[in-house]
Amino acid sequence: MTSTAAAPPPPRAYRRLSVEERRAQLLVAALGLFAHRAPDEVSLDEVAVAAGVSRPLVYRYFPGGRQQLYEAALGSAADELKLCFTEPPVGPPTERVARVLDRYLRFVDEHDTGFSALLRGGSVVETSRTTTIVDGVRRAAAEEILSHLGRIGGADAGPRSAGPEAESAGARSAGPRLRMMVRSWIAAVEAASLIWLDEGKQPPAAELRGWLVDHLIALLAATAATDEETASVVRDLLALETPEGPAGRLAELVVPVVAEAAHLLPHATAAD
Repeated sequence: MTSTAAAPPPPRAYRRLSVEERRAQLLVAALGLFAHRAPDEVSLDEVAVAAGVSRPLVYRYFPGGRQQLYEAALGSAADELKLCFTEPPVGPPTERVARVLDRYLRFVDEHDTGFSALLRGGSVVETSRTTTIVDGVRRAAAEEILSHLGRIGGADAGPRSAGPEAESAGARSAGPRLRMMVRSWIAAVEAASLIWLDEGKQPPAAELRGWLVDHLIALLAATAATDEETASVVRDLLALETPEGPAGRLAELVVPVVAEAAHLLPHATAAD
């Protein structure tokens, strides 16, 4: 009598990972742990378990131990974070910045504890190299924002100082006031992100993003009042904006408020 039992499935063929694939696998495992715990609280044993490998294998790829693994994972996260700020030069500039911030805040949300530990510093694995990696993200972010304002990084620009829009428009290097303003805004975005995490991720990310875009517009307007280069940038930016976009919405809200200060203008006193 012929058996009708199903034959067992053939064993799955084992595929040996290449050096690059194995290293990437270990970095993914490490990033998953560093994302939600301070780096000095993560052990190599935990990374090995998360990756499904032995501890000696982790050491084979990262002989410098946790420090080397953390720096490599941080570099990988930094590359991902830089990509958050990369946005095609399509549409009104403030809408581009809004899309950038959506990606940035999503990254912060997904890497909450690790992001907080990284930016606050004080970790036993913090070194001049890790500080340089984080600083590189800040500078890259500032250069990307400047590119959407029609400028390139100027004195502080790195090798990737001009975005596609800036190159195609033959943009000039940003002056010191404009550079300082953009870098100050980047610092404010970082600070707001940390406060957002402390506050239990409230207000909702979409509201925080809108407020940060408004903050950038306000800083541009304030700087333009005393800096002709920034004033030129603002004129060019406003020409690309729409009534329905962030700049149009903010103007609708702010103009009535500013009108209340008309009595502070010198000509108003003279007319009285």
